[in-house]
Amino acid sequence: MVMQTKTAGPGQFAAFDLASVPSPCFVTDLARLEDNLAVLKDVADQSGAQILTALKAFSLWSAAPLVSRYLSGACASGLYEARLARSHYVKGPEDGLVSCFAPAYKPQDMAELADICDHIIFNSPQQIARFAAQARAGGAEIGLRINPGLPLGEVETYDPSAPRSRLGLPISQIEDDIFNQISGLHMHSLCEQGFAELARLVEVIRPLLERANGRLSWLNLGGGHMITAPDYDRAGLVACLAELKQTYQLDIYLEPGTAIAFDAGILVGEVLDVMDNDGPVAILDISATCHMPDVLEAPYRPGLLVEPDTGPLVRLGGPSCLAGDVIGDYRFDRLPVPGQRLAFLDQAHYSMVKTTMFNGVPLPALALWDSRTDDLSLVREFSYADFESRLS
Repeated sequence: MVMQTKTAGPGQFAAFDLASVPSPCFVTDLARLEDNLAVLKDVADQSGAQILTALKAFSLWSAAPLVSRYLSGACASGLYEARLARSHYVKGPEDGLVSCFAPAYKPQDMAELADICDHIIFNSPQQIARFAAQARAGGAEIGLRINPGLPLGEVETYDPSAPRSRLGLPISQIEDDIFNQISGLHMHSLCEQGFAELARLVEVIRPLLERANGRLSWLNLGGGHMITAPDYDRAGLVACLAELKQTYQLDIYLEPGTAIAFDAGILVGEVLDVMDNDGPVAILDISATCHMPDVLEAPYRPGLLVEPDTGPLVRLGGPSCLAGDVIGDYRFDRLPVPGQRLAFLDQAHYSMVKTTMFNGVPLPALALWDSRTDDLSLVREFSYADFESRLS
């Protein structure tokens, strides 16, 4: 099954000068990012929930001061992200909290994690038994990730509740004694989905919250919520979060990733060559495997900044030696030529955090743009030294 892109279209990027940045380059629009953050803050303010930024999806820390003005902290997936959270997003208590979940922890990391994190969420009772005392000694509250066993994902690869998932303790295995050992529950079972799916999951876990009988202080509903999409039922979400908070007397947390940077970034690239093999094939300096790995993992077809309804159908592929380094087939007004710029939509989340330098393919530069003022700053370019330093 192929995932469908969620992009709502070019938006303000229709006016962006693709020649104004190096190629390839990730460009993040601060105006659209702030619009998304304002929507999330409004949901938090109306519902009483707290929203954390998921660094696994969007960790462009040049934008951390903006993100931190709107949200209540950051969630990490391990020690390095936790360090990043404390260094750039949550420098003090006034900035919110740092939460961390990993499928398993290393003993040598726990002391530092406990010092950095306000919440440490464990994947199993065994990990709690092994590390809870050390985590509490460092001042962290203990949480348990649960698996509601309700697969709702579009693609199994991205569905944390898929059969035999390694993420979260199945709720059928939860015994009441665990509520005496933890402060909260964590559930992340969605992937770029709407409120209807969350509402179904909430009903599944209500009996568990009843069984806790007041022994918990917080509930973390994880990420995967497409709150900033135009068609998301935000009124329904606000009502649900407020009701959970009131009924069970819990602090409620959300950890959206995609929703924070949704449609806030593009990946600019350049045509290097055009050949013919049963049709035109264009080689780009953008690589699916190196720069947009979800294109191959999902798979999905990212939206092109400008794509007409008619015209030559051109296969776009990357510069790596991987035979499958193909982004997709796209329409053009006329055959592209070497040196021509193009851009793919909705690339701020997940793409830039997953890039690699396989084959020595250079990493895209990073730029911040403000579509309100047209201010543009190049915040990072990568070089051979970055490639050389990866190994020894």
